[in-house]
Amino acid sequence: MDTSNLSMQLNFIKEIDKLKYIERKTKLFHSERRENDAEHSWHLAMMTLVLAEHSDKPVNVLKVLKMVLIHDIVEIDAGDTFIYDTLKSHTNTQQELQAAKRIFGLLPEKQAKEFIAIWEEFEEGLTDEAKFARSMDRFEPLLQNVSNSGGTWKEFEVDYQKVYDKKKAIKNGSSSIWAYAESLLEDSVEKGILTKRPDLPK
Repeated sequence: MDTSNLSMQLNFIKEIDKLKYIERKTKLFHSERRENDAEHSWHLAMMTLVLAEHSDKPVNVLKVLKMVLIHDIVEIDAGDTFIYDTLKSHTNTQQELQAAKRIFGLLPEKQAKEFIAIWEEFEEGLTDEAKFARSMDRFEPLLQNVSNSGGTWKEFEVDYQKVYDKKKAIKNGSSSIWAYAESLLEDSVEKGILTKRPDLPK
């Protein structure tokens, strides 16, 4: 047995326990408690298993699972950036790349390279697997906010157009899930838990 590999893998496993302490802005369904990154990743994995048939293109489900379980591990070092934060860049991934190299670098070289490659593929969002994984990542908090009568949308005064612009990436992976998401957004406007700016079309 290669005990050196095992030792490195266990060090990685211990390190990613820190993901449980990275708090997100969104809250659990019908709850006042904020979700942590580990809970978020687990939920995306389950959503992938359950909803994979709704992907517009056939996908390698195992690869999508790897993406949704791996994608936020970099936040152990880089922290979570609120999707509607207007002060912090969402496209500068240099800090996250450094985090990926450090954390995944705890693994044996072959696994480290695989995990970094999977993380980069998710971030680029170009493959069918990455598109569907990113659809899940955008869909889950939408469902949470709807369940919490606006949740972080209301808390941080996020209007309909900002939510729509961020969530429309869902359609890149699943047109049917996006159609459902759109209906939820429109319903949220009608219920007054998401507001449209008066200068925008009704």
